This record gives sequence, structure tokens and C-alpha cells, in this order.
Amino acid sequence: MTQLSDKVVWITGASSGIGEALAQRAAARGAKLILSSRRAGELERVRQSLPRPHEVAVLPVDLSRLDGADALAVQAAGFFGPIDLLANNAGLSQRTTTLDTGLPAYRQIMEVDFFAPIALTKALLPDWVARGSGHVVVVSSVFGHIAMARRTGYAAAKHALHGWYDCARIELEPQGVRFTLACPGFVRTNVSVNALGPGGRAYGKSDGDIDGGMDPAVCAEKIWRAVESNRQEVLIAGKERAAVYFKRFLPLSWYTAFARRLKVN
Repeated sequence: MTQLSDKVVWITGASSGIGEALAQRAAARGAKLILSSRRAGELERVRQSLPRPHEVAVLPVDLSRLDGADALAVQAAGFFGPIDLLANNAGLSQRTTTLDTGLPAYRQIMEVDFFAPIALTKALLPDWVARGSGHVVVVSSVFGHIAMARRTGYAAAKHALHGWYDCARIELEPQGVRFTLACPGFVRTNVSVNALGPGGRAYGKSDGDIDGGMDPAVCAEKIWRAVESNRQEVLIAGKERAAVYFKRFLPLSWYTAFARRLKVN
């Protein structure tokens, strides 16, 4: 089992939502934390709210413009020593149709949701292989398994994450590197507010499904329990988990007809 006590845990997207909740639950387990996101002020707020702020470091980074992941990983390790666990939580969604989504928006989503997690993971892998231990948890989504209108870029990025990390697991788990894919459904965060809307601007509104979703603290606890149990993947969802099984086990034409009837923002 992967225990968090006295481990060095690096969390991206840690300034709010699931990332902030992951920091709270990891700190409660005795981990030393490095918190990253674009918003330095909010990261400092999270740091001060934790029980041992002196064991928490703030490392601001804009993952949409990540340049030099290796240097950033060295900087992260400079706080408390080598990183034991990376939580790739930062993400960017969308609320636009296929016809209304430009290539710059698709590229931005892929930079944040796919290329940045891969770059950070690859920066840590050589040390983990040399040490024979390391763990990365990827906060994916039910959209890593299903499709829906107005989510072409987001679903594509999450599907890509599953492909990359499933392949990496086959290669590297025998060398002591573990991978956990966490797939939340609706969680009460700002994912819709911050999503890309028309023209690549922030959507600025929350979805009803998000507002009625799972408490981020509950989601974070389920993620850490999956990590502690060395789960390869965990689906963290309520009623929306039915769509995952529908897509997997029934004819695709049935799922397509079902998804076409759904009202989505």
C-alpha cells in the first residue's frame, strides 16, 4: 500500500476544488506538500489553512505555458527532497460545440489536460525508476470513458490521458512506479465557470449538474483511498456512472442516441 505519511506530494490545480481538497486530506495524513496552480495568492491561502504550513510549499505555474518541466521538477524537489507522489489534478474543460470551437481552444485544452501532466510525469520518472518507487495519480474524468455534446476537446484530452498512462503502467509498474487514474463525475467545483466558452473566453457560469455534484472533500478522500490501495483506476461518480457502463457494454448506436437526447450546457 502507498502511505502518504512523511511522503512528499506535489499537487497541481491546488488552489481550489478537488486540488484544494486533495491537499487538505493529504496534510491530514501527514504528507509534505508542494502546491501548484496559476494563482499564487490562492495557493498561499490554502497553505495557511493547512495544519502544518511549514510543511507546505507554494510553486506557482501556468500549465498552459509549461516550459521546462525538468527544471520545475528540480525546483519542486528543492523544498522537501525527492517527490514521492505527483497528483496531476489541474484541468480545463469547455462549453462549446464542435463547429464553434477553434483550434487554439483545442490546443489550450490539450496543453493543460494532456501535455502538462505528461511533461511533469516524465520529469519525475527517471528518479522514480532509479529509486524503485514513485506514484502518480491522474485526476481524469468520466469523460475519459464517455462522449457528450459540447465536450469534444475535453473528452479527447481525457481519453488521451487514459491511453498514455495505461501504456506507461504496462512498462513501468514492474520497476516500482505506480499509476492511479481517478475518474470523477459531477463535483462541486469551478470547472464550468472556468471552462472555455465561445471565442475561447471563460464560460463564466456554473452547470446545474456541477452545483448538485459531489463534495470535493468526499471526492478527494476517495482518490487518496484508491492511491493507498494501489488501485489502477477508480470511478468516482453517482448516477453518471451508468453512462460509463452503458457506453462500455451496449451497442454504440444506443449510447449515441441516448447522449443526443441529453440536455447539456
